[in-house]
Amino acid sequence: MDFAAIDRRLLSHPGAAKAFHEKWGWMVYWVGGRQFACEFAASPDAKPPYAGRHLLSLKCDPDRVLELRAEYPAAILPGYYSDGRTWISIDLDADLPGSLVLDLCDTSYALVFAKLPKRVQREIVGE
Repeated sequence: MDFAAIDRRLLSHPGAAKAFHEKWGWMVYWVGGRQFACEFAASPDAKPPYAGRHLLSLKCDPDRVLELRAEYPAAILPGYYSDGRTWISIDLDADLPGSLVLDLCDTSYALVFAKLPKRVQREIVGE
């Protein structure tokens, strides 16, 4: 899937922003000061199965993590440098349905947004 379409989807949500994290070399997506996605290339020296892959890490419902990893074991991995129970890393070069990837982007944003303080949520949506 074309990453430009994923980038547009991630940024289409209220209050979403992105910034390059110099130290990590990752593009990080934020809402309300909290990370909801990051895109990066894992180093060729990274531990398997991440080594050398172009990855998108997203927050995910714990029950769905298990389902997705069972259905797409080579393409959806435990979250890289994050809690693998609640984060996934998607191999962007894998043959996954584009609609699935975009749905997972939306879900990640929604999960993080829901945990923001109500005051911050209202500020973001302009209430």
